[in-house]
This record gives sequence, C-alpha cells and structure tokens, in this order.
Amino acid sequence: MRVADEAAMLALGAKLLPKWKAGDVILLYGDLGAGKTTFVRGVLHALGYEGEVRSPTFNLMQVFATTPPVLHADLYRVKESASLGLEDFLPDHLSIIEWPERFRSRPLEACWKMRFEFDGDARTVTLEEPSR
Repeated sequence: MRVADEAAMLALGAKLLPKWKAGDVILLYGDLGAGKTTFVRGVLHALGYEGEVRSPTFNLMQVFATTPPVLHADLYRVKESASLGLEDFLPDHLSIIEWPERFRSRPLEACWKMRFEFDGDARTVTLEEPSR
C-alpha cells in the first residue's frame, strides 16, 4: 500500500484495526522515521484514545487502557527482550512491537508483520498475515 502522508498513515491504522483482536501481535519493521509510531497513533485514535502517542523508545513500552487494551513496545534500544516482561501482556492485549528484530522470546511466524519503506516523500507499507 502506498501511503502519501501522515494523515493517510493515521487512516491506515484505523482501516486495518478491525483485522485484529486482543492476543494478536503486530510486528512493525522499518527505519527510523518510516511512520511506525504514526501508524500506532492511528490505531489508538480509532480505539478512542485521545491522549498523546509517542514512541516509547526510552521507556520501552506503554500500555493503553482501550478496548482491547494495547501494548506499544519500541525495542530499538534493547539488546535482550527476555527481561522486559512483554510475554505477560501478549495474551490479553493487542501488542504492537517496533524493532521486533530484538524480540526473541516468541516465534515470529505467529505474528502479523508490517514493513514500512521510504518511497520518495511517501511510504510503502506491506502487511503479512500470520501463518496459523
């Protein structure tokens, strides 16, 4: 999918939200500035969250009391994810994880995968459903 700007990235988050439920894990791949956190903001706004949504790069993860509850993790600065306790949230939350290359505690094939790539001033986003 070609995403032209920030508004379109927010809309994409809202559009894809009905595909997911609590217990689903969405892995976001892409370089810094590719639109991953903006996409998460679109998902959260579609769930009715009105607060500010920032990348949790420094506090690593943030939980939002929406329905379903959302775990947003950014593992950019993480060397080993085993001690983070992410696994405790996975069964009950819609878990959205940026920089999943650093997450080795769960088989990645059971997750949704999204890739965000620069395409001039726009972005190209691909979505891969989990193999179940």
